[in-house]
Amino acid sequence: MSDNDNGWAWFDETLNAGYQFGLKVDSILFRETTEHQDLVIYQTSEWGRIMALDGIIQVCERDEFIYHEMLTHVPLFAHGAAREVCVVGGGDGGMLREALKHPVDRVTMVEIDGSVVELCKEYLPSISDGAFDDPRADLVIADGAAFMAETDRSFDVIIIDSTDPIGPGEVLFSSAFYADCKARLNPGGVMTTQSGVVMIQGDELTTTVQRLGAHFADAFAYIAPVPTYAGGFMAFGWGTDNTTLRSVPADTLAVRYDQADITTRYYNPSLHGGAFAHPTYVAELLEAGRETRS
Repeated sequence: MSDNDNGWAWFDETLNAGYQFGLKVDSILFRETTEHQDLVIYQTSEWGRIMALDGIIQVCERDEFIYHEMLTHVPLFAHGAAREVCVVGGGDGGMLREALKHPVDRVTMVEIDGSVVELCKEYLPSISDGAFDDPRADLVIADGAAFMAETDRSFDVIIIDSTDPIGPGEVLFSSAFYADCKARLNPGGVMTTQSGVVMIQGDELTTTVQRLGAHFADAFAYIAPVPTYAGGFMAFGWGTDNTTLRSVPADTLAVRYDQADITTRYYNPSLHGGAFAHPTYVAELLEAGRETRS
């Protein structure tokens, strides 16, 4: 955190050489170095509360709905009949909240750092919005990669809500992990994963598509803009052997959305298909990943 000439305190996130993002901060609500990472929760006037891990924003009250809705509802509405869902990561509970809006039997959330869960319940309760108390929620405090390699359970949808591919999140971007996810998917299942901000982390998207393509018939990505994940479009990796899931008709999605009777602030059935349409520079990064695996 730094001060500027006006005396304001700022949270500064250096995304790469030559690019920095900042938010004006009112106060630090909590700070702790957990077993796995440096965790800070800030209060801001314009953006609500934000949580940063190792100096990188993970969740922000004002715009979290975009990220959580897109990483969850796109695979779940595309699938259309998911009963068992697994979320790897997602300690703030936002992904759990959105997944439980669907008529699922169970959402298993595997989070490596129990401190994140407890602190988000206390300081960011609006993110989970009671999801941890839902009887269909199954919270497992464990290493997500180890869980996926060792469990004998299977899932219809797997959602990887990880940190960036450094530190404890690095293994969740590996080809071996994607192979374990595929082994845990039921026939026709789909997995999604956060794949970085494309403009400044393009190699992350290319690598994700290349590694997913080694295991899935359809390896692709879709996008959405999340303001506090600064730098443009956020990418979400997509892997499935059901090659029809990306082309579910809009009217079918609309029926599923209406039947689910949920409220969303960003996702809607009309937007769904458009998220898979990419600006040229994103399409080129995707194609680079597809060519690498061929």
